[in-house]
Amino acid sequence: MTTRLLSLALAYLSITGMLLAQKPPTRIVDLSYAFSETSVYWPTAEGFKLNADWEGLTDQGFYYTANSFAAAEHGGTHLDAPIHFAEGKSSADEIPLKRLIAPAVLIDLEGKVGDNADYQISVADLEEWEASHGQIPDDHILLFRTGWGRFYPDPLRYLGTARKGTEAVAELHFPGLHPQAAEWLVKNRKIAAVGLDTASIDYGQSKLFESHQVLFKAEIPAFENVANLQQLPRGGYEIIALPMKIEGGSGAPLRIVAVFR
Repeated sequence: MTTRLLSLALAYLSITGMLLAQKPPTRIVDLSYAFSETSVYWPTAEGFKLNADWEGLTDQGFYYTANSFAAAEHGGTHLDAPIHFAEGKSSADEIPLKRLIAPAVLIDLEGKVGDNADYQISVADLEEWEASHGQIPDDHILLFRTGWGRFYPDPLRYLGTARKGTEAVAELHFPGLHPQAAEWLVKNRKIAAVGLDTASIDYGQSKLFESHQVLFKAEIPAFENVANLQQLPRGGYEIIALPMKIEGGSGAPLRIVAVFR
């Protein structure tokens, strides 16, 4: 066997071994809300609109349907790209896939949050979780469950207000990540991304969106309005979070799933 043929054979065996080692999924959990006119958007943003461009039989006698849609980048289950709050950082199309496809851990704080719409996840919450479950692993996506997903898509319960417009922003009330906790994660841990079951990383009453600023300056993207986190255990799965690849986008609609193997 020539050296070239031997190299090709070894390469084939290596690739085959990798494919065989990759177990097929045993379970897949959809963590995305469907986009519709009921999707939750920021009070100042335009919501999702689906327009039926054609539906029915064509002149040739076959059925055909096609739609167009319009929506703000930030609404429903979506990605926040670092450029959203950090000048010169990655846009939606520039985020490395290793930050969007990675193993994950879930920190479940529903019991602590309860009905406190102004709860902010603290450094103490992170340290307490690690004391019980071990250090947050490197290069993992970190998911937070506040329990607020139980109110989606009711804007009054989920956002704190059903009103639209600039004036409604002051009425927003929902849990989020405290800026000090965001700073602690950036300085002490190496996470790929964060996700949570609320409309924003920062809690509803935030004025400066400091958790966004801290994480995004460190090129850590965020997933907001994540669905069905109550179906996930603490760990043992991979997250695949693929946003619409909008060139220069500050965010994008997101299809996110948890894959168990």
